[in-house]
Amino acid sequence: MLRYVLRRLPTAILVLLVASVVIFFILRLAPGDPAASLAGPDADAATIAKIREQLGLDRSLIVQYGSWLGGILTGHLGDSYLLHAPIAELIGNSLGNTVMLALAATILAVIGGGITGFFLGTTRSNGVRGALSGVTSLGVAVPTYVTGVLLILLFAVSWRVLPPGGMGPGLQDFSLGWQYLLMPAIVLSLPTGATLARFLASSLRQTLDQDFVQTGIAKGLRSRRLMLAHVVPNSLPPVLTVLGLQIGQLLGGAIIVETIFAWPGVGQLLLQSVNGRDYLLTQALLLIAVAVFIVVQVVNDVVDAAMDPRVRLEMS
Repeated sequence: MLRYVLRRLPTAILVLLVASVVIFFILRLAPGDPAASLAGPDADAATIAKIREQLGLDRSLIVQYGSWLGGILTGHLGDSYLLHAPIAELIGNSLGNTVMLALAATILAVIGGGITGFFLGTTRSNGVRGALSGVTSLGVAVPTYVTGVLLILLFAVSWRVLPPGGMGPGLQDFSLGWQYLLMPAIVLSLPTGATLARFLASSLRQTLDQDFVQTGIAKGLRSRRLMLAHVVPNSLPPVLTVLGLQIGQLLGGAIIVETIFAWPGVGQLLLQSVNGRDYLLTQALLLIAVAVFIVVQVVNDVVDAAMDPRVRLEMS
């Protein structure tokens, strides 16, 4: 496994380098000027030019990119134009909140999607199968901003059993903090859980049609042992691959969910930086998102190899 991870390292570095180039230059193509945004609508051209010089935006794009890349390699991400604070400190303060939300959503998605997918893939009742298929279709099709608003109207406005937004005390007082975490985690988990359920159901049906399952039935193996020891483990590898891809989408969906529920995470910070034309902060956040996605994929491949001997042979 270690050899495989080391083999993936040069590719990961190359992907990050290409991503940094794309992120840097695409942001410069977007309309708007950070200096003009900071100066205000009544500022004259001389004031804007002075701010551009102070921010280093008057230098060539190649020099700006080289300076930014050098800062990343030395661990100095610079200061935010908009929030006037070190970028590393801003990201550090918000990253933990996003990780908490994403972890809670992933746990809910795995549990809910796993249970739903298991029954959807193994039930013989057409009514149950139709109902579960409808639920998973809704989970995939309905946008998070719709489910988020509906849950707020239902649980925060009508019934008043959960707070409508914010973070509360967080992990410092989890007995209260979970109430703030529950709704955004559910909203964020629904598309991922529904997708996992559909893939797990499909994988279970394919596995149940395999010859070794029929052989086990012929030998008189109990259905519970057959399912837990053979069918489910052989159905999981493709589902884990999908889970790795879904985690990337889940992190992207966190931007919308954090905005709806006023959750102080990386998504909120990214939205602020984009609206304020804060190049350095936006670049750092997007590059971190790419790095997290790469790490998730490598971890997913390693877990997949641990469960499937055929993948281990391909890695060796």
